[in-house]
Amino acid sequence: MTTAWQVIRFALVGAVNTGTYYGLYLLLGQWLPYLAAHVAAFALSMVGSFFLTTYVTYRTRPTWRKFLLFPLTNAANFVITTAGVYVLIEPAGVDGRYAPLLAAAAAIPVTFLVSRTIMLRPDTPRTRASLTEATTGPAGSTETSQTVTAK
Repeated sequence: MTTAWQVIRFALVGAVNTGTYYGLYLLLGQWLPYLAAHVAAFALSMVGSFFLTTYVTYRTRPTWRKFLLFPLTNAANFVITTAGVYVLIEPAGVDGRYAPLLAAAAAIPVTFLVSRTIMLRPDTPRTRASLTEATTGPAGSTETSQTVTAK
């Protein structure tokens, strides 16, 4: 799987997730202040984003470990978009309906790199002993994993 295809699928998943977030933001914004609507919409859309990112972008299986680490992929996104929403609305005077879309664009590259690291990382941590065994064979022998045939 090439990184280029991952980026394309990431962008498509991101578009769906952004649409979900934006719809929730507008809906919740009818009852909540804009920052509260932003936070709630962000949290709700993150669950759907996890499954789309797992299955569509990286074509891997969802695990509890990935699910629990997935919010890290959104931490930078959250900080960038929240600061962006505030700056765009308050000092810049941008309409609150459009500010989240502009802020989201700035977070895309960072979110891709972090999500790729989490989603493609092995689910079981490898210990130093298992790394040594994988490269030198059991108990530090110099045996390799190549098949040896008797002559």
